[in-house]
Amino acid sequence: MRAAYLHELGTPDVIRFGELADPVPGPTDVLVEVRATTVNPVDTFVRSGLFRTPLPMPFVVGRDLAGVVVAAGAGAPGFAPGDAVWCNSLGHAGRQGAAAQLAVVPVERLYHLPPAVAPQTAVTMVHPAGTAYLGLFTHGRLRPGETVVVAGAAGNVGAATVVLAAAAGARVVAIASARDAEHCAALGAAVVLDYRAEDLHARLAQACPDGVDVYLDTAGRNDLEAIVERLALRGRAVLLAGAGTRPVLPVGALYMRDRTVTGFVISHATVTELAEAAVTINRLLAAGRLRPRATVELPLSATAEAHRMIERGELRGRRVVLRP
Repeated sequence: MRAAYLHELGTPDVIRFGELADPVPGPTDVLVEVRATTVNPVDTFVRSGLFRTPLPMPFVVGRDLAGVVVAAGAGAPGFAPGDAVWCNSLGHAGRQGAAAQLAVVPVERLYHLPPAVAPQTAVTMVHPAGTAYLGLFTHGRLRPGETVVVAGAAGNVGAATVVLAAAAGARVVAIASARDAEHCAALGAAVVLDYRAEDLHARLAQACPDGVDVYLDTAGRNDLEAIVERLALRGRAVLLAGAGTRPVLPVGALYMRDRTVTGFVISHATVTELAEAAVTINRLLAAGRLRPRATVELPLSATAEAHRMIERGELRGRRVVLRP
């Protein structure tokens, strides 16, 4: 098979494209013909070594795929040749990645793709939406009727977070660029605030007079002094970006109001948590509520260039679709 792979960690230049031996599935694995894959920021962290995780060499890069089952092991019930499927947890923790013509997926990490959902649509959403689900429900413990603030709401994870929160019956306040206000409102935000506004915190206080129940910072600014001040009694702040930030933690304001600050990465999610997220992802994919704002389609041979595009900040809300 042809694949995008590497022999060592480093810049995008370490990614090669060429022939590798076809993967061999075990008894609890499913062999998938990849129809579409993509590149997420976390893929660049794995490739560069910023996110350390066991990697078999040569290592096929990439985390997400949408494709068709070729064969299923005896211990992989529920899947048959021809089934449309997706996965969002390859390419780390010792698992080979998705940027290849064929991929082996452990059965507990593979999900059926709803009918009529195109693989190139699904593959752009399953990672951002999985991250959003974990942030909102697993770590943020969101309940219907609560107020959610999403910082970076026009980004890939931020947009998915707005959609999932609104679909769950939350009141969503989005923080984004003024030019993205209409887009965020269409996703389900009740209020959109310009992150560049000098009086942003005053506007946020006005928009959330009873405080914020769940605050998700997908933008990675992590201004904890301002965030914690806005939280309601037992409000939760969830941090999932900005690895290099070192904010001040306002301890008194945190513990005196039973507030919490938690962080997570989807790479540590359990298979049970990922499967729970998959149910919601499939429901919203089937309903047409989860879809990319725009895409850039490239051949699989351009995987290294897709990594460069992410690191140069060129995509601006667009999602790469790599077609083997």
